[in-house]
Amino acid sequence: MILIIDDDVAVRASLSLLLKQNGYKTKEAATPKEALQLAELHSLELAIMDMNFSIDTTGHDGLNLLGKFKSLYPKLPVILITGWGSISLAVEGMRLGAADFITKPWSNDYLLQAVRTALSLSKEPQETEEALSRKKLDQQYDFGNIIGQDPQLLQILKKIGQIAPTDASVLIEGESGTGKELIAEAIHRNSQRKNQPFVKVNLGGISSTLFESEMFGHKRGAFTDAKADRTGRFELANKGTIFLDEIGELDLGSQVKLLRVLQDRTYEVLGDSRSRKLDIRVVCATNKDLAKLVEEGKFREDLYYRINLIKVKLPALREREGDVPLLVQYFVNNLKKTYNHPELEVSSRALQWLRELPLPGNIRELKNLVERTVLVAERDVLQAEDFKAQAQQSPAKPGDKTLPAVGTMTLEEMEASMIRKSMSFYHNNISKVARALGLSRAALYRRLDKFNIPYDPAD
Repeated sequence: MILIIDDDVAVRASLSLLLKQNGYKTKEAATPKEALQLAELHSLELAIMDMNFSIDTTGHDGLNLLGKFKSLYPKLPVILITGWGSISLAVEGMRLGAADFITKPWSNDYLLQAVRTALSLSKEPQETEEALSRKKLDQQYDFGNIIGQDPQLLQILKKIGQIAPTDASVLIEGESGTGKELIAEAIHRNSQRKNQPFVKVNLGGISSTLFESEMFGHKRGAFTDAKADRTGRFELANKGTIFLDEIGELDLGSQVKLLRVLQDRTYEVLGDSRSRKLDIRVVCATNKDLAKLVEEGKFREDLYYRINLIKVKLPALREREGDVPLLVQYFVNNLKKTYNHPELEVSSRALQWLRELPLPGNIRELKNLVERTVLVAERDVLQAEDFKAQAQQSPAKPGDKTLPAVGTMTLEEMEASMIRKSMSFYHNNISKVARALGLSRAALYRRLDKFNIPYDPAD
């Protein structure tokens, strides 16, 4: 986004048209006050400003504005516009940090070249050592949707690059929402098994009575409800990688059965005594301290060492807060496409607020917060206030009688708002709205009736 600052409407219109014809987005300001307001609301890449305003033809207002810009936004390049009679002002502006100056009447070719040069130079200091390291890693490996360049994350990605080509079992530890599944997928994608199945299993969602049937499969008639053959997760993952999430939730009886498979690489389908061989890579994940569970007798020590050949510890988002703006921009870019909203932006102040926001749910919580805000907000440039309105309240402490912040939405109000916006966006197309919200048509109809949202029953 390029900000054009000039009190002459013809000059602003001319510059804006020229820049838009060459692929740039622009905003216009007629006064220094308006310019500073727009700079706060938008993520600017460049400012082009006249040195003289009708209220002050000496150029001092222009110099004062330049000084404020360089103080508030030191990395923002500023190109000055001045007349031949005010070259001394332009020189003073260069001393204050302006990127370049052009004189009236200007050459369009020269102005565009100045813009390209200023934008290019402004990006060089931002190409940090971390960013360069991340680029090198991305050239060597496929890290897909893993976003960030925090030094801790870079070390993890380097480690993944080293261990992925092997068949070593990997244990991924980290709080909920830190991206353990993405790391597991990255290990598979960079392994020799990348063209084979990647099977995800949430062990926390499998009861002990169903463990063998789910993991090893069963033959028809193996037990009362076995009305057909069932292929187990291990067989589905054969030749590829199996990802065992929430392994800390597994009961001791199931741990014994899992250990045998991991040690012998054989298993038996329920109802079939024949042993079957297994060729898989095993990646496990947990948000619990397994070593502590071993000490407490809740997790088998032999299984712990079997799955813990290589350990990857993921940092919480609060430990890599510098990656928050990158993650937010990634989520917003995806939502632009999902909701056909190309003008969507996040203000610099909002990004700073999000960096400081405690997010116990880590990346998953941040992603959900961004999507809720995009769905509910009524403007193109999201402000800190928009995110504050959607931020979840922290769990109340015992004895805490503080009421939730005024202005936040209840879950039902938020759900109703999301459905209304989706109905409007998809022109009341029930199928498209249901698909976008991840609901069945029947579930969507129930919610439409519940919130008294009009729709065509024939659809």
